[in-house]
Amino acid sequence: MRIVAVGIDLGKTVFHLVAMGERNRVLVRRKFSRQQLLAYTANLEPTLIGTEACAGAHFLATALCAQGHDVRLMAAQFVKPYRKSNKSDFLDAETIADAVQKENMRFVPVKTDEQLDLQAMHRVRTRLVQRRTALINEIRGFLLERGIIFPAKPIHLRKQLPGVLEDATQNLTPRLRWLLSELAEEWKELEARIIAISDAIERISTSDPLCQRLRKIPGFGPLVSTATVAAIGNGSSFRRGRDFAAWLGVVPRQYSTGGKTALYGMSKRGNRYLRQLLIHGARAVLIRVKYDTAGLGQWIHKLAERAPRNKVIVAIANKLARIAWAVLAKGEPYRHQPLAAAV
Repeated sequence: MRIVAVGIDLGKTVFHLVAMGERNRVLVRRKFSRQQLLAYTANLEPTLIGTEACAGAHFLATALCAQGHDVRLMAAQFVKPYRKSNKSDFLDAETIADAVQKENMRFVPVKTDEQLDLQAMHRVRTRLVQRRTALINEIRGFLLERGIIFPAKPIHLRKQLPGVLEDATQNLTPRLRWLLSELAEEWKELEARIIAISDAIERISTSDPLCQRLRKIPGFGPLVSTATVAAIGNGSSFRRGRDFAAWLGVVPRQYSTGGKTALYGMSKRGNRYLRQLLIHGARAVLIRVKYDTAGLGQWIHKLAERAPRNKVIVAIANKLARIAWAVLAKGEPYRHQPLAAAV
């Protein structure tokens, strides 16, 4: 019988494959290594192949697409409801083969190497920033035990720490002075690495055409623009800007039943890192909105008059997300709406 769909359960070294024919009849059930899997699929006729969007999925999807197959990635939480009984690797592969045939299934676009590189740079930068924050708090904790405190911002600690270490009147032992000097050097190294990655992201954002269009939108700097491109590319995986905003989690959470619509707080689903950056961008737009008298500024002014600050920030983030999708999907630059057109 002809193979209709193939499901692959990914692993680190072992891959389980189940091929289905018509009426979801299982035709093939085999286990492969990575090389054996690619050799087997190379001899198959071009077919529909599904897998979960987990570690290594984008590499395998790229390799299978090069062989002529139609590869579709799915989030694991959308595949799980189609599992009928107990869990095993072959049952997972069978579930994937069943789920990939559903017309209303939501699929994850396969990322390019450039998108994966950008995503890796953002993740490394985030880890370094978290390490820097932990290091600063550790230094503050050591000094607080000796009765030395500093204002909240890290710049005050950076400027005053060398003087504290050199001050012989402070209640610091020689061992603690040495330890704090080592932590200060580690802080400098982290700052240099963060600046280097940030500069690289800045260069990418100024050279990439998609990022250039995004950076014309209020609130979109190098970090937000490159993170958006790394996450969704040209936005073709979403039908409209509203779907992109819902995927980001900047829309109300809905739980409706019995014909009654119930909307709650921010859903906070989807890409947490990109949502965080977009919220920060919305805060920057709200701060500078007093200088904006065009259509977007008037809309924000009217919204701020009747809603609390945090709700206004989320609404601005929603608006910016929909504008960003339109800029990416339609291939047109952002045009600042004049006040006359808004009225």
